[in-house]
Amino acid sequence: MKLSPHLLPAAGVAGLLLAAAALATNPLITDQFTADPTARVFEGKIYVYPSHDIKEPPNYTGRPNWFVMEDYHVFSSENLNDWKDHGVILTRGDVEWADPNAYAMWAPDCVFKDGKYYFYFPAMARAQENGGGMRIGIAVADKPTGPFKPLATPIEGVKGIDPGVFIDKDGSAYLYWSAKDSLFVAKLKPNMIEIEGVPQAIDNLPKKGLQEGPFAFERNGIYYLTYPHKENQIERLEYATSTSPMGPFKWAGVILDESASGCWTVHQSILEYQGQWYLFYHDRDLSPSFDKHRSIRADKLSFNADGGIQKVTPTLRGVGLVQATSQIQIDRYSETSGAGVAISFLDDAIPHAGWKTTFQGAKSWVRFNAVVFGAQHSIEVRAKGAGKGRLEIRLDNQDGPLIGRVKVGPGLDWKIASAAVKKIPAGVHDLVVTQAGTEPVDVDWVSFR
Repeated sequence: MKLSPHLLPAAGVAGLLLAAAALATNPLITDQFTADPTARVFEGKIYVYPSHDIKEPPNYTGRPNWFVMEDYHVFSSENLNDWKDHGVILTRGDVEWADPNAYAMWAPDCVFKDGKYYFYFPAMARAQENGGGMRIGIAVADKPTGPFKPLATPIEGVKGIDPGVFIDKDGSAYLYWSAKDSLFVAKLKPNMIEIEGVPQAIDNLPKKGLQEGPFAFERNGIYYLTYPHKENQIERLEYATSTSPMGPFKWAGVILDESASGCWTVHQSILEYQGQWYLFYHDRDLSPSFDKHRSIRADKLSFNADGGIQKVTPTLRGVGLVQATSQIQIDRYSETSGAGVAISFLDDAIPHAGWKTTFQGAKSWVRFNAVVFGAQHSIEVRAKGAGKGRLEIRLDNQDGPLIGRVKVGPGLDWKIASAAVKKIPAGVHDLVVTQAGTEPVDVDWVSFR
């Protein structure tokens, strides 16, 4: 999705007209900070309900340098490529039982049952009315995009954060949440707004360190409970399995290792869409120096024959096909030559504007996979180079068919360099961009016409 001009200072708006959207790449959303993504399939589309990190507003009196969240957006896609922001679906001010001075609209979930969409969210309760502390509320809508109407009170008997709801094949629903570094589960009544009995602690998991963010799903008769666990310095994703949604759960392994970026938190959801399983999670791509401003991601997930989850390797490339006619962000690469390639922000002061790729070594290269080609005859590259830089464009791998050469520079300003390309076989190919000369070249995007 393209960046919103209101996020940029005036000097950045002109450049925005040439900037490209990061489509089908990680992070999924680049015009705002998003975290804690719960992805669901409704009406044949994927809907993602994340939390929304914001900067401290002028009236903020809470914990400094912490998570600041006051509302929720929902995003949808039919192809894991183009993401539509449906806008704000719920704000702190909509919830009458929530503390108006708190900014704690943390990780949410949304499920569909009996013609209604139920949106579960945590918030800090007013002390005088609900005993204070983090509680879990519910808002209800007729459509996945709302409008959502919050109930007047939070769920009775539940205190904590990170609600996750699982609906079994028989229609029974279960609420999972975290509190006091542990995980809990309770069966929901058919009305989806009350629990049956008392909450049950999920005790038989590794107990060293914080556990939070439970998300459950079922596959081939196995019930999976996934959750972030901070056993060491930062969180990683783990999972446990059971023959029942209420457990007992047996620890089964790690889904995602601790982030190489050092992001302190991670939060996940897992779904199947059009025959492929996906892991949705977050990292701090757009805020490398402050991990309370996060961005949601998606990568493919696979299972072993015995039902075990294979560990996911996080990527910049992400998922989904990219059209050759779009502005292809090769900085979200699938693979690089390593030496001679560097990725950095286009403008350190405006991270939402995205990244650039710097080629600074002879024959250094970047591969970007899964590009859909048709009847394209020319190539455009937004680039700059102090000297007379040259790029070669190949298909499929660094030694693949040469389809074009582009001359860049000289000059310190961004320019659109173009060249004719040889006939490209229609279909899906990997795109490889290689530095052909010795002069360094900065590339923003590549596109075919």
